[in-house]
Amino acid sequence: NLEITHDDTATDDDIWFRDGIEILRKPSSHIILKDLYIHHIDEMGINIQDVNNLQIINCRIEYCGFGAIGGPEGKHGGLRNVKIEKCRLSYSGHYYQGGDGSGNPYDRPDGFGIEPSQGPVEIVDTIAEHNKGDGLDSKAEKTYIRRCIVANNSCDGVKIWGDGSKVENTLIYGRGDGDPSETPWGSIVIDQVEKENARFEIVNVTVDSEVFGSIMYVQIDASYKEIPIQIIIRNSIFCGRGNNNTIDIGESVDLIVENNLFYAPKSNYILSYKGEEYTSQNIGNLGKGNIYGDPLFISPAWGKVGDYHLKDGSPAIDKGTSIGAPNHDLEGKPRPKGKGYDMGCYEK
Repeated sequence: NLEITHDDTATDDDIWFRDGIEILRKPSSHIILKDLYIHHIDEMGINIQDVNNLQIINCRIEYCGFGAIGGPEGKHGGLRNVKIEKCRLSYSGHYYQGGDGSGNPYDRPDGFGIEPSQGPVEIVDTIAEHNKGDGLDSKAEKTYIRRCIVANNSCDGVKIWGDGSKVENTLIYGRGDGDPSETPWGSIVIDQVEKENARFEIVNVTVDSEVFGSIMYVQIDASYKEIPIQIIIRNSIFCGRGNNNTIDIGESVDLIVENNLFYAPKSNYILSYKGEEYTSQNIGNLGKGNIYGDPLFISPAWGKVGDYHLKDGSPAIDKGTSIGAPNHDLEGKPRPKGKGYDMGCYEK
C-alpha cells in the first residue's frame, strides 16, 4: 500500500528520481512486494538482480523511464523462484525527467525484461501494454507466462529464451502500438537460444498483428541457427492482418504444430520451415488439426484496446485439442469436458 514516485512540486534536477526499488549487488531472498503503485520515475520501477523467492503481487508499475521490472545479469543465479501476479506493467519509456520520454538514453524500456537466470519465473494474470520496448522479455529458464495480456508494445510482444519456458492462455496484439513504421520486432520471439535441446511450449495463445513483418520467429539468428531446440505449438491462433505477417522457424528446430488456426491474407506464405513455405492451401500438412481462416474476433485493434473473444461461426470454435491444454481460459472460464476445446486464449 505504498506509492513511489517523484516529487511533482520539485523543480529542475530535484524532480529526478532513479529506481523505485533496488534489489542489487548482494544476493537476497524471501521478499514480498504487494499493492505498490510505482510511477513517473526516471529509471526502473523495480531493479532486481540476484533474488531467490520473490513475489510481486497486485502492483501497478507504469511511466518508468527504463522499464517497469528488470535488471542487470545476475552473478549468483539471477532470478529464482519469482512470481509476478495480478500486476500492470505499462507505459515504460513514456516518461523521463519530467517529460514525455524524449531524451531518454535507454531506447527500449520493457514492461518486464531480465537477463539469463536459473528461474523459475512465473508471470500470471498480468497486463503489459504500451511499453516503448518489449512487453515481456525473459531470458530466464523455466519462464511461465499464463493468463496475461500483452498489448500495444512498440517492440517485441513476448520474448522467451530459456529452456523449459511456456506461454499459455495469453493474448498478444498491437505490435508497434499504432506506429506503421517497418520494424524487425515480432509478436513472439524465441531466438538466440544457446542451450541445445531447450524446450518451449505455446498453448492456447492468441496473436494478432497489423503492422508489417514477422509475427513470430524462432532461432533464425545466424549465430544460433545451428543449435537444436524443440517448439510445441497447440490450440493457438495466429492472425496477421498486415503485410508479410509470417512465422519463420529456423532449420535446427524440432517443430510440433497441432490444432492451430492461421490467417494471413496479405502475406505470400504463413509459415516457413525447413525450406518449405506453408500457405492457406497446404497449412494442414504442417501437422494434424491445423486450419486456415478468419478467426472472427469481436473487435481486433492496433494501438488501442481490442476484444479478442470469438464471434459465432469462428473456425476456432471446438477445433482445439485437450492434449496439454489448460482446463480454464484467460478469464478463468472452464473449458468444456467431453468435446473440443476452442483455439486461442478465450473459450466461447
